[in-house]
Amino acid sequence: MKHGQGAANMKFEFFSIPACSPEQGQEELNSFCSSHRIASIEKQFVANGEQSYWAVCVSYLDSQRKITAPGKSKVDYREVLEEREFAVFAKLRSLRKTLAEKEGVPAYALFTNEQLADMVRGRITSLSGLTAISGVGKARVDKYGKEFLEILQKEFTVNNSPEQKREINETSQS
Repeated sequence: MKHGQGAANMKFEFFSIPACSPEQGQEELNSFCSSHRIASIEKQFVANGEQSYWAVCVSYLDSQRKITAPGKSKVDYREVLEEREFAVFAKLRSLRKTLAEKEGVPAYALFTNEQLADMVRGRITSLSGLTAISGVGKARVDKYGKEFLEILQKEFTVNNSPEQKREINETSQS
């Protein structure tokens, strides 16, 4: 990931939402979540009679690019990825488009842009690496993994060992 513009750091924000009158706390939490890229949310109910409350920890990516409206803004992967990473991302996107057109399905049905970016950022070169990406299951890896790994291995592996090639073939045939 680039340092400077577009770079993101994990940050945390904490909220206490009273159980008896949660409206204001809910509004603050919802407002915060709608304007940041959320990584995870952890919550715990603290039972203390009339003083009971929800303790909420929000981990988020702090970057110069803030999300203005949920579902309406798009990530510019040219800003988020390094130049070499973006070149690989573009190749994966092109392959995805070709396969999606051939099958008559939307491109995101194969892999989302974020999943493609995760493949690149993680320098994924194995089927098990693909299944570790959020939202990518075994069926999708079995169906499309080999073709995407060909590009990833070519870009990120100095020399493809026979063992890696065998793992791809064995896993995709099972």
